[in-house]
Amino acid sequence: MALVCEPLHPLFAARVTGIDMHDPLDAATRAEMIAALDTHAVIAVGHDRPLSNEEQIAFSASLGPMDRGRTPKVAGTGIRIPHNEITDQSNLGPDGTIYEEGDRRLAYKRANRQWHADMSYRPVRGTYSLLSAHVVPPEGGNTEFTDMRAVYDALPETVKSDLDGLVGEHCYWHSRKLGGGPDPTPEERAGRPPALHPLVHVHPTSGRKVLYLASHIAGIQGWPEDASRALIKELMDFATQPPFVFSYEWRVGDVVIWDNLATMHRATAFDDQRFERDMRRTTCRERELVS
Repeated sequence: MALVCEPLHPLFAARVTGIDMHDPLDAATRAEMIAALDTHAVIAVGHDRPLSNEEQIAFSASLGPMDRGRTPKVAGTGIRIPHNEITDQSNLGPDGTIYEEGDRRLAYKRANRQWHADMSYRPVRGTYSLLSAHVVPPEGGNTEFTDMRAVYDALPETVKSDLDGLVGEHCYWHSRKLGGGPDPTPEERAGRPPALHPLVHVHPTSGRKVLYLASHIAGIQGWPEDASRALIKELMDFATQPPFVFSYEWRVGDVVIWDNLATMHRATAFDDQRFERDMRRTTCRERELVS
């Protein structure tokens, strides 16, 4: 059965039917999925039950090289999900209870409410991310996306020219502090050093130009701090205007796949002291990493 894509936004994003991600991904369906992602950048697939951790890992690995190393963790964080490939995007501690207000781990989780692209702070960037919904709050907690291909297309030609050749410095701890998190420990900072990426790149499979932004950008290489921050704010404000943005309302069993090289995204607020939200993310990388 061929995939069917139902557009969810005038510019990008689609709901996909004709696939069950509990099953292995064959070569023909994989090609259709990549084509759908090149067109829509964000695709949602519904299921009557969440993927198992193993099913999510297997499906992600079929899309490209995976991030498989144990991600450097915030100090004090235990392991709730015993798989190196899965990033725990919940508000739950290792014992399954909700983080208490004031917990530094919760502060870092809330920083995901800023616009970002997954793993832009790594030299080998994230490509496809898969987020699987196990528990969703009864209100709030949507994920918002913005189409950075359409954003680039809409920039004035003079701005496009000005951006040519500029390089952003992406730092994980910069965005965590912007989001209200505490200063990182020396061990935490060493675990995630900054990475450099062009502000504009050509998408590797669709060939479209993309404005590559993220809250992780601490500055522009070679620019004074004030000028860097002013430019990034100007571009962020432009990129997150309502016409470019799609908000996804989650249901248990949903899996949303997005292309980090074509979009930005952010979590939205919910009552994280009252309601559980259990979301699990896997991420592919631009190339295989050698241990």
